[in-house]
Amino acid sequence: MSTEKRPTPVNGIVITFFSTASAVGKTLVACNMASELAREGYRVCLADFDLQFGDVCNYLHLEPLRTLADVQRTMQVEGDSCRVQDFLTPYQNGDVSFSVLAAPKALEEAYNIHHDYAVRAIRKLQTQYDYILIDMASMFSTLNLAMLDLSTIVTFLGIVDFIPTIKNMKIGMDTLKMLGYDKNKIRLVLNRSDAKTRISLSDVQKLLGEPFYHVLPNDFRAASQSLREGIPLVLAKDHTDLGDALKALVARYTNHTTAPAETAKAQEESSWLSRIFS
Repeated sequence: MSTEKRPTPVNGIVITFFSTASAVGKTLVACNMASELAREGYRVCLADFDLQFGDVCNYLHLEPLRTLADVQRTMQVEGDSCRVQDFLTPYQNGDVSFSVLAAPKALEEAYNIHHDYAVRAIRKLQTQYDYILIDMASMFSTLNLAMLDLSTIVTFLGIVDFIPTIKNMKIGMDTLKMLGYDKNKIRLVLNRSDAKTRISLSDVQKLLGEPFYHVLPNDFRAASQSLREGIPLVLAKDHTDLGDALKALVARYTNHTTAPAETAKAQEESSWLSRIFS
């Protein structure tokens, strides 16, 4: 957490990062948003709930001593007296710091996590932190549905590269709508927006039935360097378009700006993607 004067505290806002497609950049976005919120002075905890293949600690170059599996084991013995904050791993870069609830280290531990204990852990963290960010696996599991229910904001991430990816995005959006979540709860965020593809954003937006809330540019070099160094883009010395776009997304979430994301202009012709999936 920054040493500067803290902003007005908020009450445990939960932001989940979800997708129905793989390799869309959930972890990168989650780590950068946690870093930027912490830089602004908020108390932040980032929970890695991609239980089998979580990469939060890998990205941040952390070696956690305790994980969500340890939280569950302790809750099974101590019940509500379990102090979840004792199982967190600190991340610090300069005067910016936040906490990480690491995913289980062993596959067997990941399989044995029960969603009830995960929910109880997050509810406890809500009393300690302004923001709890949750990086989730790309599936509609019992755990993920429980986290979606608990969320203040669902950041639904997608990329526009191949038809199967877009198909999965549509299935995901349709499912979220079917679940009856408030429209303002779901934020459709496009990552790697200017990657080379013949698929137009306007066609994808027509297919999904929703405009993209925010658009993040494609910058493979900057993202790769960030991963190698374990330094989120928003904290890097050199400014990048992707880092600036991530800061702008946080600013929108914290109501520091209401500027709409830059999206492609709608095309007048009918969507060929809509014809494919109709």
